[in-house]
Amino acid sequence: MNKQRTLWFLLIAALLIRLLSLGFYPLMDTTESRYGEMARMMVETGNWLTPLFDYGVPFWGKPPLFTWMSAASVELFGLSEFTLRLPHWLAGVVVVAGAAWFAKKNGYNPLVAAVVLSTTLVFSISAGAVMTDMALTLGLALAMIGFYQCWRGETLWGYVGFIGLAIGLLAKGPVAIVLFGLAVFPWMVIQHGLIGAFVELWRRFPLIKGTLLMLAIALPWYIMAERATPGFIDYFIVGEHYKRFVEPGWTGDLYGSGHEEPKGKIWLFWLLAVLPWSLILPVLMLVRAKFGLEQAKQNHGFTSFAIWWALSPLILFTVSSNILPTYVLPGTPAIGLLIAIFWKNKDTIWLTIAALIVPVALIAATYMLSTGKIADSSDKHLILSLDPEVKIFYVYPRSYSGQYYSNGQAKVLRTEEQLEGLDQFYLIAFKDRMTHDFPRYQEQFDCSDVIAESHNRGAILCKVKPQQ
Repeated sequence: MNKQRTLWFLLIAALLIRLLSLGFYPLMDTTESRYGEMARMMVETGNWLTPLFDYGVPFWGKPPLFTWMSAASVELFGLSEFTLRLPHWLAGVVVVAGAAWFAKKNGYNPLVAAVVLSTTLVFSISAGAVMTDMALTLGLALAMIGFYQCWRGETLWGYVGFIGLAIGLLAKGPVAIVLFGLAVFPWMVIQHGLIGAFVELWRRFPLIKGTLLMLAIALPWYIMAERATPGFIDYFIVGEHYKRFVEPGWTGDLYGSGHEEPKGKIWLFWLLAVLPWSLILPVLMLVRAKFGLEQAKQNHGFTSFAIWWALSPLILFTVSSNILPTYVLPGTPAIGLLIAIFWKNKDTIWLTIAALIVPVALIAATYMLSTGKIADSSDKHLILSLDPEVKIFYVYPRSYSGQYYSNGQAKVLRTEEQLEGLDQFYLIAFKDRMTHDFPRYQEQFDCSDVIAESHNRGAILCKVKPQQ
């Protein structure tokens, strides 16, 4: 009983600490600020069909589920960092609850699975970050749980699985189906053989009705989005799901640049992102190989199912150069399941120590960010220190946080015509480029010293020179 209370304490503490941290630091560039601004514009413009990259500029890079989540929260509770992040924390809680239920349903300690998942580095960060990844992880988790339980004979869970895939399609697109296939098809082949896998898929799963249900949920948005902004399907399906994957440093990205990394680096990302459990799990599986084998023989393929689930993002992105550490997130619920499979009651002490690492680090990081002891990648304090009645211009590029914290009013200065009729304005540029960027305006305007700074940018107030 004491051990169960310890696990409950660890779980509640991990989730509560993350919840309380949501409003204590600014939206970070580039991802959080960009997606937070898209949610803000969705509420402002009332355009809930197509997320906007800027006013009048559609965002084709991702489906809208993550934007809908944050925008709905803003509609209900007002605009703030906390409200933008809250739905992603709630999605994380649902994933944790799902992993716990799945572990218990199949004979393993649900609290162990939940504690491990909620104290995994990448999961803890993402459960409260304005990003696409937690919505995708929720969809894939429902798909995987539904698939396995349907395979065990609970047919209704098959429909839950297809609902999960529909969520994945609205969260990040067809990659959700690819990740699902990379996990379940090899596992089915192991269980039934190549031909048997196809036979059992047809026999055990509501493939036709389930597919129709999935399409009924997800497809209407794709059709309406293409009709509203023609070209979306070509860019999103071909560009984001083929060229981004196979072309290192893909230059077709309309909203930034490809994250070029050496092929295979996703495994290093996994090692770092899944800390501390990425170090513990392999050792635990090695030390308890005999125990794990005994479990595998009697748990209806549950062990190998969790392994393939954990590996699916790594398999997919091993041959890709355009990757980020968060790409391993959809496989993290399986880490909690695997630890639960190999866990014994005597492990509570070391599990407690390991489970405290990420929450304690999160408290420290939040404190240092909120007090300015470490620099954040945001222009929040720079923008909020300026007079809101004076126009703000960025010398290219504009930061996404500058766009968000100015409520979309900060613009990129592209032509001098934008300055016509202004008595004064702010110019913001990178600190190391000010001597290069500002002199061109000195003939017409009197630009004073830097009056506000962020971690890497400075703002100068420029006033029109009096006529001689």
